[in-house]
Amino acid sequence: MSERNIGTEILEGIREIKAYKAGQLELRTHKLKRPAPPQRIRAKLQLSQAAFAGLMGVSLRTVQDWEQGRRKPSGPAEALLRIAEQHPEVFVQLA
Repeated sequence: MSERNIGTEILEGIREIKAYKAGQLELRTHKLKRPAPPQRIRAKLQLSQAAFAGLMGVSLRTVQDWEQGRRKPSGPAEALLRIAEQHPEVFVQLA
């Protein structure tokens, strides 16, 4: 296994930043699609609201608010929902 040269990596990163600012480099972007509604994901996992809330690290009330449309999941919660939707086996193992 080869050793990483952090100094070289940092310098390369600085060169890329300068090239981007000078218009010589275009950055790649990737749009993430929004996850399915929390209620659909929870139903697919066959979890109660309380169990789903525990796995998501939020309160039962928060899950209820999401499912009733009173609140929308925040950035980190939305990321967890995306994982739960795309890789349900991860959440099943945790349950």
